[in-house]
Amino acid sequence: MANPKTAIRKALLGWYDTQARALPWRVGPAARAAGVRPDPYRVWLSEVMLQQTTVPHATPYFLGFLRRWPTVRDLAAAPDAEVMAAWAGLGYYARARNLLACARAVAGEHGGVFPQTEAGLLALPGVGAYTAAAVGAIAFDAPANVVDGNVERVMARLFAVETPLPAVKPALKALAARLVGEARPGDWAQALMDLGAVVCRPKAPLCERCPITAHCAAFAAGAAEAYPRRAVKADRPRRHGAAFLVTRGDLIGLVRRPPKGLLGGMLALPTSDWRAERWTPDEVRAAAPAPGAWRQVGEIEHVFTHFALTLQVWRAEAEAEAGAELIWTAPDGLSALPSVFLKAARAGLTPFG
Repeated sequence: MANPKTAIRKALLGWYDTQARALPWRVGPAARAAGVRPDPYRVWLSEVMLQQTTVPHATPYFLGFLRRWPTVRDLAAAPDAEVMAAWAGLGYYARARNLLACARAVAGEHGGVFPQTEAGLLALPGVGAYTAAAVGAIAFDAPANVVDGNVERVMARLFAVETPLPAVKPALKALAARLVGEARPGDWAQALMDLGAVVCRPKAPLCERCPITAHCAAFAAGAAEAYPRRAVKADRPRRHGAAFLVTRGDLIGLVRRPPKGLLGGMLALPTSDWRAERWTPDEVRAAAPAPGAWRQVGEIEHVFTHFALTLQVWRAEAEAEAGAELIWTAPDGLSALPSVFLKAARAGLTPFG
């Protein structure tokens, strides 16, 4: 009888050879077999962008970054504000700050060449265990254990693991490590990702298309969709605040948030603090960034990873000498705002055309 690891690897790599997704940062299996090597910069950039988002959402950002900054040296030389603006809409803005820090380290300390080992990649600022493993495997064919949410789901189903997420994550990573081999580690990592993304989906998995159902314990039990098990989530706390749409003719007053913390370094609408209690109208007016006839023109909801936010949207025309500290921006510049502030700006502008 064939070794299960050998059989699983053979079946999945064979499937990947014919079914691999065509992605703008990927060197496909045929080209890779012909000796084409991936660009580590593209691999790294794509992996950072794909954390906490989807391929369709990340792809235009990836292509836009490549047009503006085709090499890691180009990115390293870019002004912080330009990179943060180009990142707007991808969320988790600490990733953009870490992206710049890493690019500058590669350009300044490594001559523009990415380290080829996991240890060397881990030493770069902002590079964690997952990114180091992914870049090591995909760019340099290191036999690294690359485990993202898709791979966790495949492992949970393949072995019918009963322990729920998130506590089971180390066990799923250990199971994935048992399947890593010296042959084709870059293709193997991407094959697992593709399997989870297009076949072993979170809901309605396409088990009839899966190349490794013969080895899948969850499929054998007729319960693939029941895995991975999940712990009951606690309710997400809610915070309240006010966003201020201060105008001067056709211009809108923005601020740049402090470099550290949530949405750090990003352009934003001025806001009150965000707290557990709703703000009263008098409190909102007292917190406004400039004197004016402030009136509430809308309200939005936005969900962050750890809390939900209700923002009242208030609007006023700036008085003649007010708002000198604001960054006056035309409406077409609002596209550089993070989604929560873009949503608030649209809510404030819509009633007024």
